[in-house]
Amino acid sequence: MAYELKDRLVVGVASSAMFDLSESDKVFRTEGEEKYRKYQEENKDNPLSEGMAFSFIKRLLSLNDLSNEEAGPLVEVVLLSRNDPDTGLRVMKSIEHHSLGITRAIFQQGMSPYAYIPALNISLFLSSNKNDVLEALAKGFPAGYVMESKKIDDPTDKTLRIAFDFDGVIADDVSETVMQHGNLEKFHEHETANVMEPHGGGPLKEFLLRVSKIQQAEETKRKVEPTYKNRLRVSIVTARNAPSHERAINTLKSWGVMANDAFFLGGVEKKLVLDVLQPHIFFDDQSRHLATASEVAPSVHIPFGITNVPK
Repeated sequence: MAYELKDRLVVGVASSAMFDLSESDKVFRTEGEEKYRKYQEENKDNPLSEGMAFSFIKRLLSLNDLSNEEAGPLVEVVLLSRNDPDTGLRVMKSIEHHSLGITRAIFQQGMSPYAYIPALNISLFLSSNKNDVLEALAKGFPAGYVMESKKIDDPTDKTLRIAFDFDGVIADDVSETVMQHGNLEKFHEHETANVMEPHGGGPLKEFLLRVSKIQQAEETKRKVEPTYKNRLRVSIVTARNAPSHERAINTLKSWGVMANDAFFLGGVEKKLVLDVLQPHIFFDDQSRHLATASEVAPSVHIPFGITNVPK
């Protein structure tokens, strides 16, 4: 029987997000493809160092110890690479070196494999190639641009902290559009009038729903083992504040999702909270927030919606 991915949390990650490819990319840009191939062949047994998404992926995969043996892993990570299989061999050897549970990969020479996101039931695609992310989102696929950011990876800390902005990330940008076309007062009026109407889903809604299933698995384990301490923590970090906070909370409830933390900041700089929260990954749709957030946390830009339409 074929291996099913539909009931799992599947993340697609580009090698550029998983590992530091700056040195090999420099060879490709300055010396051309032939020298690049030779360089990768000569260094295939030299493991690549950790990239921006490494800690997030490693910790996410560690949650597979919650899996039911018969059902198989809760989490699958698939490598999506622009390399051909020959030059991609170094990446696969690096995955093995770092003892990451990644066994599936797609290599497409010179092309982004994002077209395979629906086929593999991927609910999040991470890449440090912004054009690939923009093209994926334009097709309606869930994608995020992994920015140069501060890395967070304390090996003594076994938790995984994921932080999301709300509008334009897990929710659609309908309310954000009201804000952009009006003002804060109009935005609050709109949210108060629609307080019991759940928001439509944004690019990462399905990813959040899949993450929530892992939270439920942890709760089940804690009932059986009362000493077990939950490792996965989900936080909402948004510029919303009262009274617009209530619709956001009601939306999460309607989706059957529980956030461990919610920060309704009302314009207070997100960096200040993120510096204390120390998430292993933070998703936001607005570059102005990420410019400072990336100084304190691994940051991913979701270039979706009205705030990313060129002025």
